[in-house]
Amino acid sequence: MLDLANLQSGSARAVESAAARIERELRTQIIDLTIKPGERLSETEIGDRFHVSRQPVREAFIALMRAGLLDVQPQRGTIVVKLSVRRMLDARFIREALELAIVRRACERFDPHYRDRASALIEAQARAVEADDHRTFQKLDTLFHVTLAEGAGCLAAWGAIEQQKAHMDRVCALTLHSAGTMGPLVEQHRAILAAVEAGDAEAAVAAMTHHLNEILRAVAGIELQFADLFE
Repeated sequence: MLDLANLQSGSARAVESAAARIERELRTQIIDLTIKPGERLSETEIGDRFHVSRQPVREAFIALMRAGLLDVQPQRGTIVVKLSVRRMLDARFIREALELAIVRRACERFDPHYRDRASALIEAQARAVEADDHRTFQKLDTLFHVTLAEGAGCLAAWGAIEQQKAHMDRVCALTLHSAGTMGPLVEQHRAILAAVEAGDAEAAVAAMTHHLNEILRAVAGIELQFADLFE
């Protein structure tokens, strides 16, 4: 005899899983600008791409709207939100407060396993620079910061950053295409890790602040160069 409750529960889990997968993949493509700011998304087309019904696509769209990455506009439908300097600055403000606290904690205690992992990620970033691989570089950048939080025992703080940083990441993705932008970021990561290894909280905070200010130095020129991608 079929257990209707279990069957319904299993069906709900399948829809949720599909929705989560679609949300994750669309979020990645929106952040790395594979899906352009201002682009229209169709539930039917996305459903066909992922071989699912419209329901999980709708759930994914709702999650992305809550994250401020999609908007529903009259006569146009569901649109990828354009880049916003204001939203980027808000995200950076929150991120700076939390990441400075993370590196302070890391200077007090930092698991050697994560120190080795952070060092390996920096070297992988250097190789991504040589290959001019922007997408891999940005993924490794995120992993470096996650590793700092994990090593300091502050993973929950990174979770709070993750909820806010999509708007900052989209602008970062645009800046990485400018010549000579990736190399300095690698050296900034080296400086942050060196300060953490030395247990020098003041140097770590200064290095992290300098690193997070990089986007402020780049955004004015980027906004002018790609005005059509900004609101």
